[in-house]
Amino acid sequence: MEWLALLTNSSLGSLTNGLTSGHPMIRTKLVAIIVAAVVGSQKSNGSGGGGGSEAQAVVKTTCAATLYPELCMSTIAAVPEAASSIKSSKDVLMTALNYTIITVKHNYFTVKKLAAKRKSLTVRERGALHDCLEMIDDALDELYDSESELKNYGLKNYSLSDHVDNLKTLLSAAQTNQESCLDGFSHDGADKTVRSALLKGQMHVFRLCSNVLAMFKNITDAEMAANGDSFVERRLGEENEQEWPKWLSAGDRRLLQASTVTPDVTVAADGSGNHRTISAAVTAAPERSTRRYIIRIKAGVYRENVEIPRRKTNLMFVGDGRSTTIITASRNVVDGSTTFNSATVAVVGDGFLARDVTFQNTAGPSKHQAVALRVNADLSAFYRCDMLAYQDTLYVHSLRQFYVSCLIAGTVDFIFGNAAVVIQNCDIHARRPNSGQRNMVTAQGRDDPNQNTGIVIQDCRIGATSDLQAVLGSVETYLGRPWKEYSRTVVMQSDISAVIHRAGWYEWDGNFALNTLFYAEYQNTGAGADTSNRVTWRGFRVLTSVTEAQPFTAGNFIAGGSWLSATGFPFSLGI
Repeated sequence: MEWLALLTNSSLGSLTNGLTSGHPMIRTKLVAIIVAAVVGSQKSNGSGGGGGSEAQAVVKTTCAATLYPELCMSTIAAVPEAASSIKSSKDVLMTALNYTIITVKHNYFTVKKLAAKRKSLTVRERGALHDCLEMIDDALDELYDSESELKNYGLKNYSLSDHVDNLKTLLSAAQTNQESCLDGFSHDGADKTVRSALLKGQMHVFRLCSNVLAMFKNITDAEMAANGDSFVERRLGEENEQEWPKWLSAGDRRLLQASTVTPDVTVAADGSGNHRTISAAVTAAPERSTRRYIIRIKAGVYRENVEIPRRKTNLMFVGDGRSTTIITASRNVVDGSTTFNSATVAVVGDGFLARDVTFQNTAGPSKHQAVALRVNADLSAFYRCDMLAYQDTLYVHSLRQFYVSCLIAGTVDFIFGNAAVVIQNCDIHARRPNSGQRNMVTAQGRDDPNQNTGIVIQDCRIGATSDLQAVLGSVETYLGRPWKEYSRTVVMQSDISAVIHRAGWYEWDGNFALNTLFYAEYQNTGAGADTSNRVTWRGFRVLTSVTEAQPFTAGNFIAGGSWLSATGFPFSLGI
């Protein structure tokens, strides 16, 4: 066990980086050895954490801020050499983050082994396991990005408080990926057998990520308080600045603000462009691009499922018009897909933009979950786009997103997920569901109180499509229901039609989340905006001042001042 002494705060990160290379079997065995060793060390060292009384005090104080303090203490105790060198809360945070990275790697191989061993899996179960591997891999990227951000702390002209948004977003997304993996096995009884085999590992990683997020939030909150600063107050003072992100060139800025754009390639189904399919254009696009790469999609109906992978960054779709450029498919849960993989278009590559395009899933209400657009790409924005389906139309899965001047239509939970998302100046229309179903505009999936996620609907028009209007009296439609325990949705300064039930919001399952959710309304108008008969849950409130509403503006909630300016799309940062 002498080699365990090499696992210092810095060398642990180097070792985990090294695990990404080499033969898969060697990687698997090495990860297993590391995890077994740290667990064995934990048993012999107890849960005190730290090699001295001063270090133990730091560990104890830092871990006290987490939701799972005993797990936090045992995590640090599992790396004794790192624990003994701890001098600050940041040391605890980095040690916990490095341990979490190792654990995620181990969990990846566990899921991969499960997928290989089980021969009697259904099509959807195999699909769900594939989704899990993709999401665990995404979580690993997010944790590595978090580690990189944290390592820069203390450098000249580099303040951790300047990166609060980035780190909270990355850590929130890493957590979300753990539960999203499990959600893929929630469709029927057979699925739940596989889910039970994954549950322990996924929730262990979820709690490790939760602890890292809680420690980070506590450190930065204390730092800003010591500086007499408030993140919200600081942002309010910046909300009118037109600051551009460093990665966007001056040429790209001019290009994005122009009324017309010159594409890099053109997609045309009739063969008059560079590619006949959108998927072919995405495949041919450069990887990890630092400049905007524009794909024009000429008028036409494109019947394909499209994925923008994580390595395809800064892509932009420009259609000829939302009524003429249509991407459509029909994957759905009833026919064997997972909700995650049912999306007609799935966007994973960061910095994605789209305008004048329709994303559609035509599976229909009887096919249950059938996603038109899924987005788990950071700093993504959509302008003058339509998202059309029935149940689960728009999956705002994770990270930061913005939608402006769009049409979003559906039935059950038709805007759902756990991104930090602002939907502004959009038309949000409930459609006619199957008999006996209720419409839910939102189902927000925040599952940890420290996550910076939520759905904000601002300056929108919430109404009904013509087919629903015809049966308005027999179908109930609500603003949302709590998919996860800390569900957060804010509807403000919007026109709410009579389609919305006077109670406003609906339960998910009995009393689940009614005390822990955060649902709010502010300055809404229209026949459905009266709050006098709204639900009386502890988690629901009517906001009465600008001060209460300001944290949920684009300028604050998704730190829109810089990256939204770079899109060239019209937007409002404040109230």
